[in-house]
Amino acid sequence: MERQGVERLLEAAGIDSRRYRHALALLCDGRWQTLAGLVRETATSRRGIEALLRELPELERSGERLRVPLEHAGDYQDLFALAPPPADPVAHLLPHYRHVLERLEDLVAKAPRGRHTLDHVAAAPETVLRRALLLGTRFWLPGARLLCVGDHDLTSLAVRLVHPAAEVTVVDIDERILAYLDEQDLGVRTRWADLRLGLPASAREHDLAITDPPYTPEGVGLFVARALEGLKPDGRVLLAYGAGERTPMLAFKVQQALAALNLLNEAVYPDFNRYLGAEAIGSAADLYVLRPTTKTAPAVAARLDRVATAIYTQGPQSVESGAGHAFDLAGFEPDLLVGEWPKEVGLPRVKLSTWLAKPYAAAAGRVAVAVPAGLEAALPRLLLATRAAHVRAYLAAPAPVPDALAAVYDLTADGAHVDAVRQAPPSDPAAGVLRKILDGAHAKLANTWREALIAAAGERGESLTKNAARAAIRAAAPWAEGITPLEAPLHHLRALPGAVAATLKRTA
Repeated sequence: MERQGVERLLEAAGIDSRRYRHALALLCDGRWQTLAGLVRETATSRRGIEALLRELPELERSGERLRVPLEHAGDYQDLFALAPPPADPVAHLLPHYRHVLERLEDLVAKAPRGRHTLDHVAAAPETVLRRALLLGTRFWLPGARLLCVGDHDLTSLAVRLVHPAAEVTVVDIDERILAYLDEQDLGVRTRWADLRLGLPASAREHDLAITDPPYTPEGVGLFVARALEGLKPDGRVLLAYGAGERTPMLAFKVQQALAALNLLNEAVYPDFNRYLGAEAIGSAADLYVLRPTTKTAPAVAARLDRVATAIYTQGPQSVESGAGHAFDLAGFEPDLLVGEWPKEVGLPRVKLSTWLAKPYAAAAGRVAVAVPAGLEAALPRLLLATRAAHVRAYLAAPAPVPDALAAVYDLTADGAHVDAVRQAPPSDPAAGVLRKILDGAHAKLANTWREALIAAAGERGESLTKNAARAAIRAAAPWAEGITPLEAPLHHLRALPGAVAATLKRTA
């Protein structure tokens, strides 16, 4: 039996050899293992496990399964690490929540598949449950407000299942995730946001925030800064972040990004998060508990002044994607430019983030909007954020025409730009109410809706109280309170025509 290769590997790993010794013990216990299973069980990178397997020539294989034959297992016994990994702070609670785990397993299995361009890797259902349990063991959750900054993992649903008295809001760029969360009817508030462009105004003043961001220094720094922006001064941010055991410099750069935010690191739970994938980092990530200090707010403001488009590890918005796309007005003569344009174009201009944050003060008849690669999901909001007669959006690649805006614009797509020509005011009462709502893109949707219903009743020669209008809106669209059209997920905007018609019928 040749074991010198295994010994050399363990010796080279030094004090970090425990993870390899744990994998070796699993391979020798007689049960079949898979490469992915070994990665996940030991929180070791795929490369690390493959290095160990290369030093075990007597491995027995059956398809993708493998093990050390029992007759050779004893030859490695003195090398094993049999002790369990670091203590799980909520392991003792898991048996009491098996029914929740079963529900989460079903929810995760049916959830929209991850998008690699958004660095999506699903957390294991048990991890999502353990996050909810840990929140409840460290903090008093009844009445607390939790902000999920991105939620492909469905942590929001786990928290609502375990702590139904907690208020939970999710901000996410992925319309599929927002629609799926609303379909579960568990009381999660959903808000659309591209964090590179801003945090919704209705996603502020939370007690806690949790995020599992893109694992780049740029991604972690931005997501945590937005989480802090959504917190009260005495809140906490829970951050999932992991790096392979062979890439400490990457982890150091991420920790530098966190240190620049002047945060207190209250706790780190090693390998707390386990994933269905992400084998390059051992299918695992640590869980950080971060607390703002008196120096955090100015540091967050400084960080958000230099937001980069490239924050992901893959796709057109990756940190290695190179230079941005150059747009050409190509015969269009705008009054105003939105986004990044060449300096020699001598026209008034405004940043994309400012465009979405507040109404532009001056009237503009024709607007040109530059939409960088990777920000195509913001197109409906960028068009909705103005009352200009003609908006042309220039894109790095063709994107679908936003059908949710059909009540406002006549929309046409021509290659990599979309033209939005504003329609004349409608005469139909329902269309009129809908148009007023969408025209007030920066205003509270329910407030505009209420006033439009009261005005419509007045045009019929009837009176309608504010309370009656509010009740009609709550019945037709309980999600509408406290949100602006720019923050609303597209599935809510698409449902608006029917909901508006229902409120007119109810108040007639």
